[in-house]
Amino acid sequence: MTSQEVRFCRADDGVRIAWARHGSGPPLLIVSCWLSHLQHDWQSPVWRHFLDDLGDVATVVRYDERGFGLSDWEVGTEVSDFSLERRLADLETLVDAAGLDRFAVLGMSGGAPVALAYAHAHPERVTRMVLYGGMAAGGLQQGDDAAEEAFLAMIRAGWARPDPLFRRVFTNAFIPGATEQQMEWMDELQRTSTNTENAVCSRIARHQVDVAPLLPEVVVPTLVLHAERDRVAPDWGPKLAAEIPDARLVMLDSANHVLLADEPAWPVFLQEVGSFLNEDRAQVPVSNLSAREREILLLAAEGLDNTAIADQLTLSVRTVERHFQNVYLKLGLSGRTARAAAVARVLA
Repeated sequence: MTSQEVRFCRADDGVRIAWARHGSGPPLLIVSCWLSHLQHDWQSPVWRHFLDDLGDVATVVRYDERGFGLSDWEVGTEVSDFSLERRLADLETLVDAAGLDRFAVLGMSGGAPVALAYAHAHPERVTRMVLYGGMAAGGLQQGDDAAEEAFLAMIRAGWARPDPLFRRVFTNAFIPGATEQQMEWMDELQRTSTNTENAVCSRIARHQVDVAPLLPEVVVPTLVLHAERDRVAPDWGPKLAAEIPDARLVMLDSANHVLLADEPAWPVFLQEVGSFLNEDRAQVPVSNLSAREREILLLAAEGLDNTAIADQLTLSVRTVERHFQNVYLKLGLSGRTARAAAVARVLA
């Protein structure tokens, strides 16, 4: 597994949110879809290429939403516990905990409304936004409540069962072009990522979301990527690009809501995202660092190690380490040469 740093923060209601960081380059915060597991995804034949390849072009910060993955599953029993307002508040808490200042956002699938709401509320912090397989409103906002009730019945009946019969319905919708191995993994991810109660409440809440009125007011540069034959969020790509000012639309030749590593659409996706983020890579000045972060780098330039820096500034070693991590994230640096590269940048 590629090295990642997993940490936890607490929402204002006490729910613990798990987040992770890996990769190198300008910071990219992934607002993920509802099925995720920070550790399990690294063994995934469906998600692993997203993590590996995006980590090559960006410092990726991602998280498990409340009720999922490594985050707390005991979050309440009401739909409101998974509301857009609650999810947005969790994201704001995570951004502060991760020490993010200005960064790009990737809103994937059902995470797109949260990304849109965040970019609308905090345009000063979002450098650019990518929406992939996204939508602005959930199913119940589109009048398909009868079909949605059928999906909820399948979740209640089959989510926790060892037999994936009911879960395969969701898998077929998400990755119709997958191999049997990939489908089996997606089947298993569903019950690995959360329990039945959370799956039901979360899905109901997501299908009550409608951020469409915000779209004309989004001011950050936006790239919309969407599979041409996506059955999970059909037709939403052109709708989003048409409503968001100056957004650019790229339709991908695929029927998969989650692009697979071996299909032609994947390198197109990666090229588009990489090129879009490269504009951030050229815009990360040392002036973005705080006075304390520059002070620590100058002491490091004198040859002081973390313990000596902590002593001189009357800080804990852990605080000094955290400052360095924030510096690396802001400057898009990682690996064993990150410290030397950061020092060189501040002395330039």
